[in-house]
Amino acid sequence: MNIETFKSLEILLNTTELKDEDWIDFPEYGFRQYFLWKNLETGATIALLEYQEGGRIPVKHTHASNQFMFCLEGEYEYVDVGMKLTPGSFYMNPKDNPHGPTIAHKFSRLIEIYDGPHYYEKPVFHTDETIGEFVKK
Repeated sequence: MNIETFKSLEILLNTTELKDEDWIDFPEYGFRQYFLWKNLETGATIALLEYQEGGRIPVKHTHASNQFMFCLEGEYEYVDVGMKLTPGSFYMNPKDNPHGPTIAHKFSRLIEIYDGPHYYEKPVFHTDETIGEFVKK
């Protein structure tokens, strides 16, 4: 991973140089996640998500903070409401709002931001290894 840190505490990361072993894979659900930034004190994160065609989140679920997504590439749908993210789409899901399931109709690349912890408890598509510190304490 090519991360440069500067005296000002800024971080510069080139997403064209990400190593495969630094991604968190969810092969059963056809997606992977790469954390670009984490605040371990608050649980806030910024991540790059990649969904293969047919990749999905299988269940309706909620989050313990606000969720924001920006679609860079593809077509990613929130099936329960028929909302499709396409390149240039911005999505905001407020804390505690039930949403999902989802499906990627094409290979999709998204930026996902949480302003706090991701979940109250581990959802079915996570394992103890993949959930990490992203459950509200």
